[in-house]
Amino acid sequence: MGKLLLKNKEVAVPGEVIAEGMDYLPGFGTYREKEKIIANRIGLLFVDGKVVKTIPLEGRYLPKVNDVIICRVFDVLMSGWRLDINSAYSAVLMLQEASFKYIQKGADLTKFFSLDEYVVAKIIRVSSQNLVDLTMKGPGLRKLDGGQIIKVGTYKVPRIIGKKGSMISLIKDATGCRVIVGQNGYVWIQGDPEKELLAIQTIKKIEEESHKSGLTDEIKKYLDKKVKK
Repeated sequence: MGKLLLKNKEVAVPGEVIAEGMDYLPGFGTYREKEKIIANRIGLLFVDGKVVKTIPLEGRYLPKVNDVIICRVFDVLMSGWRLDINSAYSAVLMLQEASFKYIQKGADLTKFFSLDEYVVAKIIRVSSQNLVDLTMKGPGLRKLDGGQIIKVGTYKVPRIIGKKGSMISLIKDATGCRVIVGQNGYVWIQGDPEKELLAIQTIKKIEEESHKSGLTDEIKKYLDKKVKK
């Protein structure tokens, strides 16, 4: 009979035996050696039914089609903009994907998006050469005005959002801040300055303690205590 040797969301290190027996299947970040499943990198153990895999603790963002991300404009081109997406690769937002409104060729594009401005965009193409194309045509896709941008580990994003948005909802409800978490690890927070700080502190706490079980309840208690002060 199969046996897990680590608990779900515990940290596994390369070469560590995660499970024994044939009841479990190796997933991302693991491999089988006879009747043992072994970690091939450091990461959080995640058990999905009978599949065991590890989620990296660190790493640059890898662009994926349909990801909604927060990006920074760092170059204005003749026909669009080039954006930093917190990856080894940059992305391009072409004129035709920037707005539902017609943008005339030769227009001053800095009037739409200027250098160092942040936008919420969606990835529509990733080529085999890792050329990334974006769109801003869609619900919630827009330029970000005001607020603060922080960066978190991209592999911690699911933990920060929580199941069905439970964790990020806790932060929004407790602080009254508007919060957008990009799949690429950029987070936008806008609200009262003191509450912005609390939201940032809470997000950093989740990032640092993402390996813990029962974290949602712990964060709720943390926010309740901070808000009552």
